[in-house]
Amino acid sequence: MTTPTACAWPSLTRDRVLAHRLRAHGLDVETPRGSPGVLDLGVQDTGSDGARWALAVRGVDRADVDADTHVLLWTLRGAPHLYRRTDLPSIAAAVAPFSDADAGKRIFDASKPLKAAGIGNLAALDAVAAAMREVVVKPMVKGEVSTALASMLGEPYLRFCRSCNATHLYEMPFRLAAVRAGVELQPGTSPPVLQRIPRFKAAQRPNPANDVVRGYLRLFGPATPKQAAEFIDAPVKDVKARWPEDAVPVDVTVDSEDGRRGEQRWLLQDDLEPALGAAVDDATQVRLLGPFDPYLQVRDRQLLVHDSARAKELWPTLGRPGAVLVGSEIAGTWRPRASGRKLRVVVRMWGDVPKAVWRRVEEQAERLAAFRGVIVAEVAAE
Repeated sequence: MTTPTACAWPSLTRDRVLAHRLRAHGLDVETPRGSPGVLDLGVQDTGSDGARWALAVRGVDRADVDADTHVLLWTLRGAPHLYRRTDLPSIAAAVAPFSDADAGKRIFDASKPLKAAGIGNLAALDAVAAAMREVVVKPMVKGEVSTALASMLGEPYLRFCRSCNATHLYEMPFRLAAVRAGVELQPGTSPPVLQRIPRFKAAQRPNPANDVVRGYLRLFGPATPKQAAEFIDAPVKDVKARWPEDAVPVDVTVDSEDGRRGEQRWLLQDDLEPALGAAVDDATQVRLLGPFDPYLQVRDRQLLVHDSARAKELWPTLGRPGAVLVGSEIAGTWRPRASGRKLRVVVRMWGDVPKAVWRRVEEQAERLAAFRGVIVAEVAAE
């Protein structure tokens, strides 16, 4: 990665950046343009509605997302993500740690006892993966797999868990080794059920579309190496070493509570012209985004929501709400309240709401209810 010496490069306002990201995320139109690009990087499957709702608000019919066409894996940040099954060999290569130091960062506190025992972080992931591949010969609940692995692997791999009152593997090596082992998750299972991926073989290197650094720039650009590293959970040094050669610098105008300033960021060359011309056509278009929707996974949260109180409401430490997206702006939060076959949606808007926008909120609540197979009892303003 190199920084240009010239002091002038294209400038993008916040509105242009958000409009560009909206299109990259497939949220700018009612009619989908095929398989959403968010699947290149994976769609986090967390929460009651999860990845399938994230795809539904991008126009993908729930019936089109099944085990034959999509695969659920523990990948980035150890979270479950949904991918196209045809991308599986490339994804396995894309989500692998870049280096031993990267692997150590991703497995958190599990790295310390491994280092003390003279075991490298990548070697440890390979050891866990080999054992997991041997154990998971049929669909198995996570706890069963963990118990079996604990009997096969030595002390540096294990920790005492107070909540379980048992000794088992550190959580992150367990999760991050699963893809290396050729193991996937059965969707909709809790606790998770693990099973072998048929005829699994990782690619030597990922396709450009699945490359996680390029993917972050594609979906969340303009961005910095630090922001991409935070998303991937990798060291900035490793991300800089893999920074795309076709990434070009731009100046982004950022508004904050302290005022307005320009920041140097990078955008893929092919995205520069579309970003410079990006504009939101329909400011009344509304989406109810789930708490872990890809659009909300951005690491420059201040650009998306520069009011700190609102940002804290949208991204609390525990118990995230969903976001009300109006045009390209986050305009409020929402929470579902289910009771039997009835759904109550509690909406907290951050300003005055035109009647046309509120009607679209109600329409989206109806859409969520249909997705869940229930009926809307009430859409209540908080």
